[in-house]
Amino acid sequence: MKHYPFILFYLFCNVFIYAFHGSIWVYLFCFFAFSAVVVWGSFDIELGYFVNSITHKRTRLKEVALTFDDGPTEFTPKFLDLLKEHEVKATFFCIGKQIEKYPETFQRIIAEGHTIGNHTLSHSNSTGFLSTSKMIEEIEKCDEIMKNVGNIKNALYRPPFGVTNPNIAKAIKKTNKISIGWNVRSLDTITDDENKIYRRVTKGLKKGSIILLHDTSAKTFRVLTNLLVFLEDKKYSTFTVDTVINSNRND
Repeated sequence: MKHYPFILFYLFCNVFIYAFHGSIWVYLFCFFAFSAVVVWGSFDIELGYFVNSITHKRTRLKEVALTFDDGPTEFTPKFLDLLKEHEVKATFFCIGKQIEKYPETFQRIIAEGHTIGNHTLSHSNSTGFLSTSKMIEEIEKCDEIMKNVGNIKNALYRPPFGVTNPNIAKAIKKTNKISIGWNVRSLDTITDDENKIYRRVTKGLKKGSIILLHDTSAKTFRVLTNLLVFLEDKKYSTFTVDTVINSNRND
């Protein structure tokens, strides 16, 4: 856990309180400021505050990873067609209940050589408030479905919404998962403006970037169509996130 900036902030709060003789307003200010920082740490997966997540690949090559969350869905086959056309392999973080809904699509993802990751059983909106035992159940049940439907199991896990906290950290550790984040977030589930999504992704690209997309809409499919052309024009190759783990083990 990368707590050093937060420890420094905590020390600053103590010095601030001492300097202003510890009035109630100073205490309240420091309490709310520190609470805001902890919340920030919970929602920004790149900070690694509660969980060390892989958010990029250390590389000198012009290569990026395409990752897709929340599938499989009715749109996923079109994404697979497009990736196959461009000879690109991606990483799909799948929801257990979606796998049950679209088992053939899940099997196709595997058959076409893409990498699979666990994205919990239900991707609950209350993920950040679940107990450790409930989070373990969410992860393990998704693993079970992945095994039953696709005869596959691996250690890759992406926290829903990128949210982490002590309970989630314990669940990841107990299930022997490796948390995968990102450093380029498309926000394709928030905005309907395809040009904004495209610009956000292409503007943020660096060597070794991990891009977060969702195979859940025609909108993102159209963005991906343009993005793949952009990557080809700029001479970017692609990697899957499991190769980052393998390269780290070989270092």
